Amino acid sequence: MLIKNGTLIDPKTKTSKKTDIYIEEGIIQKIAPELSTAAEYTNKTVIDAEGLIIAPGLIDTHIHFRDPGFTYKEDLHTGSLAAAKGGVTSVICMANTSPSVDSVSVLEDILARSKKEDIRIFQAAAISHSLKGEEMTDMHELKEAGACGFTDDGIPLKNAAFCFEAMQKAAELDMPVSLHEEDPAFIQNNGINHGAVSEKCGIYGSPSIAEESLVARDCMLALRSGAHVVIQHISSGVSVDLVRMFKACGANLHAEATPHHFTLTEDAVLEHGTLAKMNPPLRTESDRMAIIKGLKDGTIDLIATDHAPHSIEEKAKSLTEAPSGIIGLETSLALGITSLVRPGHLTMMELLEKMTINPAELYHLPCGKIIENAPADLVIFNPDEIWTPTEYLSKSCNSPFTGQNLYGKVKFTICRGKIIYADTDILEY
Repeated sequence: MLIKNGTLIDPKTKTSKKTDIYIEEGIIQKIAPELSTAAEYTNKTVIDAEGLIIAPGLIDTHIHFRDPGFTYKEDLHTGSLAAAKGGVTSVICMANTSPSVDSVSVLEDILARSKKEDIRIFQAAAISHSLKGEEMTDMHELKEAGACGFTDDGIPLKNAAFCFEAMQKAAELDMPVSLHEEDPAFIQNNGINHGAVSEKCGIYGSPSIAEESLVARDCMLALRSGAHVVIQHISSGVSVDLVRMFKACGANLHAEATPHHFTLTEDAVLEHGTLAKMNPPLRTESDRMAIIKGLKDGTIDLIATDHAPHSIEEKAKSLTEAPSGIIGLETSLALGITSLVRPGHLTMMELLEKMTINPAELYHLPCGKIIENAPADLVIFNPDEIWTPTEYLSKSCNSPFTGQNLYGKVKFTICRGKIIYADTDILEY
């Protein structure tokens, strides 16, 4: 395959240049201008990427494919299709399946079935058995079986001593620990920020102190344990400040921001109802701008979707009864461009850094860069094309961004040198 005339943006090497790329046997063989004129590159599949950006395939560190246990919402195959459409070539699935990923047998089953899909599917294992926060899993055994990290995502670790012990073990194994930071003691109704909007809805909601209290605790535990600790889906400006402060103290802290948290505020609940309900909830404009500031200064080093499919019937329930979460794989790049790059908060290089090489290096993944002899995992997109999400390849459609005009259209997704998603109108043979 030959990709010609595109603008390569690679955050690993800080490269931004117009070039051609030649791929063979799933590997990037050559990066140079005007390869299309050389005889050895004729009679190949050719993508003319004139006016398009070529970037490393996106890596999403926080995904729910609901497989096993809840495959009416999503499964490995439909999740992979959604990822490919969004330019995502690698995902890390969370462990809160049914059964949870707390044993080698469950982990190996998922990884074996994942090999049939076109994208790279990595799997995080649970920190505790049955996600109860009481008995630690055998982290060493799970790492040997292929786990890329540990998390009880969806459920906070309420026992600080247990959390610290898990961090220490993960540090020994050089594996990241990802934490869902919401103390249920403060929450009456989850998924909606406790504030002006929840009052209009006649409910108490989830105050930001529920997140901030656990973030403060776990930043200190991260500092003392030395572990690489990920604060998942950060939603509060105070939480961002805490991560910034403890990073300065030397803690190996990382933080995820979701596209919905840097794009929307709690007001979206009034417009979109349960489609804007998620854990942790959308908060205030001040919180949103603090998240953007954290992205700008590097406090937040990961952009992840928390792709959380639910059925139409489930989301049709009342605000207090419907499950929390939205899908995000098919819109994440576009929301990054629309909400961060075009307003001038981040450069394209900075956006892609948080969606490619940063997650790859944290989780020790073999992708995330465009250099010769590296795996050919790429996304090719038009940053200026406006499009409107109306239909999804995911089994679910629970998104507040349906019908919204977004900038940044994925034209091709390539994984292991194979085109796995394409707008075929610009494909040449």
